[in-house]
Amino acid sequence: FQDNRIKTSKYNIFTFLPINLFEQFQRVANAYFLFLLILQLIPQISSLSWFTTIVPLVLVLTITAVKDATDDYFRHKSDKQVNNRQSQVLIRGKLQNEKWMNVRVGDIIKLENNQFVAADLLLLSSSEPYGLCYIETAELDGETNLKVRQALPVTSELGMDISKLAEFNGEVVCEPPNNKLDRFIGTLFWKENKYSLDNEKMLLRGCVLRNTEWCFGLVIFAGLQTKLMQNCGKTTFKRTSIDRLMNTLVLWIFGFLTCMGIILAIGNSIWEHKVGSSFRIYLLWNEVLNDAVFSGFLTFWSYIIILNTVVPISLYVSVEVIRLGHSYFINWDRRMYFSKRDTPAEARTTTLNEELGQIEYIFSDKTGTLTQNIMVFNKCSINGKIYECFSKNKTNHTKTSLSLAFVSLKKTASVDFSFNPLCDSRFRFHDSNLIEAIKLEDPTVHEFFRLLALCHTVMPEEKNEGELVYQAQSPDEGALVTAARNFGFVFRARTPETIVVYEMGKPVTYQLLAILDFNNVRKRMSVIVRNPKGQIKLYSKGADTIVFDRLDSSNEDLMYTTSDHLSEFAGEGLRTLALAYKDLDEDFFEMWLKKLHFASTSLENREDSLAALYEEIEQDMMLLGATAIEDKLQEGVAETIACLSLANIKIWVLTGDKLETAMNIGYSCNMLRDDMNEVFIVSGHSALEVEQQLRKAKEQIVGPSREIGNGHTDPEKKDVFKRGSVFEETITAEYALIINGHSLAYALEAEMECMLLDTACLCRTVICCRVTPLQKAQVVELVKKYKRAVTLAIGDGANDVSMIKTAHIGVGISGQEGMQAVLASDYSFAQFRYLQRLLLVHGRWSYFRMCNFLCYFFYKNFAFTLVHFWFGFFCGFSAQTVYDQWFITLFNIVYTSLPVLAMGLFDQDVNEQSSLEHPKLYEPGQFNLLFNKRKFFTCTLQGVYTSFVLFFIPYGAFLDNVRDDGSHITDQQSFTVTIATSLVIVVSVQIGLDTNYWTAVNHFYIWGSVAVYFSILFAMHSDGIFDIFPNHFPFIGTARNSLCQKSVWLVILLTTVVCIVPVVAVRFLRAELFPTMTDKVRYLQQASRRQRPREHNLKRIRRTSSRRSAYAFAHQEGYGELITSGKNMKFSNPFATLPMGKMQGSTSWIDNLLKKRAEPSSSTGADRTP
Repeated sequence: FQDNRIKTSKYNIFTFLPINLFEQFQRVANAYFLFLLILQLIPQISSLSWFTTIVPLVLVLTITAVKDATDDYFRHKSDKQVNNRQSQVLIRGKLQNEKWMNVRVGDIIKLENNQFVAADLLLLSSSEPYGLCYIETAELDGETNLKVRQALPVTSELGMDISKLAEFNGEVVCEPPNNKLDRFIGTLFWKENKYSLDNEKMLLRGCVLRNTEWCFGLVIFAGLQTKLMQNCGKTTFKRTSIDRLMNTLVLWIFGFLTCMGIILAIGNSIWEHKVGSSFRIYLLWNEVLNDAVFSGFLTFWSYIIILNTVVPISLYVSVEVIRLGHSYFINWDRRMYFSKRDTPAEARTTTLNEELGQIEYIFSDKTGTLTQNIMVFNKCSINGKIYECFSKNKTNHTKTSLSLAFVSLKKTASVDFSFNPLCDSRFRFHDSNLIEAIKLEDPTVHEFFRLLALCHTVMPEEKNEGELVYQAQSPDEGALVTAARNFGFVFRARTPETIVVYEMGKPVTYQLLAILDFNNVRKRMSVIVRNPKGQIKLYSKGADTIVFDRLDSSNEDLMYTTSDHLSEFAGEGLRTLALAYKDLDEDFFEMWLKKLHFASTSLENREDSLAALYEEIEQDMMLLGATAIEDKLQEGVAETIACLSLANIKIWVLTGDKLETAMNIGYSCNMLRDDMNEVFIVSGHSALEVEQQLRKAKEQIVGPSREIGNGHTDPEKKDVFKRGSVFEETITAEYALIINGHSLAYALEAEMECMLLDTACLCRTVICCRVTPLQKAQVVELVKKYKRAVTLAIGDGANDVSMIKTAHIGVGISGQEGMQAVLASDYSFAQFRYLQRLLLVHGRWSYFRMCNFLCYFFYKNFAFTLVHFWFGFFCGFSAQTVYDQWFITLFNIVYTSLPVLAMGLFDQDVNEQSSLEHPKLYEPGQFNLLFNKRKFFTCTLQGVYTSFVLFFIPYGAFLDNVRDDGSHITDQQSFTVTIATSLVIVVSVQIGLDTNYWTAVNHFYIWGSVAVYFSILFAMHSDGIFDIFPNHFPFIGTARNSLCQKSVWLVILLTTVVCIVPVVAVRFLRAELFPTMTDKVRYLQQASRRQRPREHNLKRIRRTSSRRSAYAFAHQEGYGELITSGKNMKFSNPFATLPMGKMQGSTSWIDNLLKKRAEPSSSTGADRTP
């Protein structure tokens, strides 16, 4: 069986070198330089030393290998940290501490409260009654709600008896390892019996044990076979789109190089055949070669070596240095530092920075990524009056470029809860009118909070007196019960038959008569209790549309008022509930209870019968009011999403949470709005239903006569679709698509995936809910495959790892759900709002800088190299170089390396404030406008033109020119110095024109490089160095003799002007006649540079929403039956003495209640303390 060791790293000591070299030589340029190196080792064709290629090549391979090794080292480190966690394993009859990686299938493990589950376990026994235990599955599905697991009765009897557990010899036969988190099929064979196993008896790796002292489990799957790791996906080698384009361009350049080599080789063959033999008297050959064709063949390879500098190896060294610098800029950005958790932003890779400026699709998790997963009791409406956490004392309206509106709320003083010793010190509320109403004993207000304290399935835990911890099946319920607690109605304890509430400091025991639990059809929950006065009351909470239909007619006016309040709450993105109660007649309740008992024991139509009885008693209720809970978004989420949307970035939410909860967050983020034309919900249970729903949605958007991607295509659009154009941009109406996990499974099948993608891309907002980690990755892969767009995935939990690895860019948020997402990510930070700065500032600048760098680099190297091509026609195609070998070696390494690095690291077209204020500036990166094949052609054309001017102006000037003393200056060495000097000056002036943002570093590098050129030039042409190395520095005195002539400087000046003036003219006319968005913003930036900076506050638009009662819609079926059966109860609370009855473990609450009805009524007065 598989051991429990996990591995997210790519290499080990033995595989690093071969695998890393294989990955690096996938870059065409590296293979190209290796080929050139082999050619340079052949003396018959090489006119340059082999070290000029091997040293830079080894340097590039080494730098990249060190970087990759460092990245993988941190993966190894994180793997080691996880694998070395300690776990208690039953070995030879004793519990021993063992590392996780040494755990094997078949081992029995003991887990304690708040521990992570080490492997996929079959629950055997626990500290809770009936083998129950509670787990949190945030690492798996993003939900922090507690879930219940229960051991088989036959194994729960093992308890914590080590001897019995050691003797356990059951055999488990189950399905093979798979990635389905919600399904497990197996059978336990033990003591000649077999027992069915399902997912409710499994504890999966990544879960956390909660509210359970201990439990024992049998390891079923370990290591890479666990469901968590099966969903993680593989670590892939990511390359940017510019890298892929560079591979293509290198092939083009090699083809161009081959063409030039063939032209010059043919020229050499012709020249040797017709003219070459006449020159042998002047140019003696060691070995005469009479074959002109073979001479041309050798010349071809010689020119391939000479002209290879069109793509110098230094280009790739510079690219790596620039990427490394951009990564450090991200790490050093104080505006992306989260001080509360001391978490800076971190670029965990250095190879993808420019891709951050080209993102078209963002795939985001919800829980912990968009939200804090913290529910806050924000507002309520009681008897037609609103009580809210904030008072609207001040409103600011400031116009911003995002055209958003935000209401600035001024906090009042927090309510003083000191009167309540059991209050939660973390709870805040700012409306003192509500606390005054409670102190004045307003009966409606008291009844309101009494309902919140009674109508729920929360379990209390009190380890120290007064330190209450509520274990709720959803954060909403916890927030409501906590609110009641702070306002004086403290839910303290419960048994299957009673609930104890401290009302304004006095203990009151309610007899729990019935729980009418929540389900997705009822969309409400009710409890029936008997109060100390003997009155029977029904308390109900649920969706307003459901509760309002069941109100007494006398509530009409209050209902309309409350409905207006609910609309206001929902308009602010709050999760709302309506609350109502009903006084029940004793005789009516007796009759209803008998019918309920009969229905609950019926074998036919039991559920329908129970639903009808629930409906019967939940009529003619009295409305109390409504609650409004805020599912707190992370700071700046709505503004970030709005800003990224304006940057033409499409955001899809992929969450494991419930559909309604995800929709509510969509409304809170303004991704969903009521003014949208349509919100399509795809929730089919079969492939046919899903196909019909998708087809109907698409036809409603584009019309029935058009099809996109499937079937027949509108002829007018056919060519557009073939080119991969975005037809969705022509859709002016706004639509949203919401699809659940079951439907998504069908929609992702091969025959339907294109229809899903077409429909989704026509919608402004896409939300996929209840999706598995693997489905998240499949959605990302679908967009990558067909849209060929750059994608980014962002999440904070282990359930997001798969999509983070699949997307072009993976971003991990170091949040509440562990560090798995961060460890698998390319970039990480603490808050979703930092994504805006990462993309619009760092990403855009990185893309802009890299594109400018590449354009300039190709330009200068074509200008530098093609001079040899023109010279070939005047040197008998002999592969003679124009420049001396030292200039060729130093040009890219010394003379021009630092200026272009400075531009690639520090240049800015606009500043960071303008980048954030004008998100449209991001669009050029999405369409590859700054560096593409057309831009490359333009740069090379400019380089060819410059090389032509650099050669022919000096050539024409020197043809009949003389020195001041009348002697000739037409020697090849003077010609070389003039061209080399002109080249250095021209490319320096050109980079000055290309630089948009000047710093001291730019000035120092550009003018310093020119100074260094002249210093080295005069040094290499000096008498002293010639005396030391006469064979290596033959140009003695050339610089001194040439550069003292006025005519030489006039030639240099003329060459520079002819090269630069056309560029300046074209750029001026383009900026004046066809200004880009960047040109306009730069003009505004310059115009306002001396003005006082304006304050810009992003504003949030107040919306109205029909999506009310989101909690009721989002709530899942509760623990009602579990509570009333008593299976999850403990009766050892030192701080609450409750009336104890004999528990019937397997008897339903109806049977218990009927038995108690037969007994004499016992007093339940208020004087009974818990």
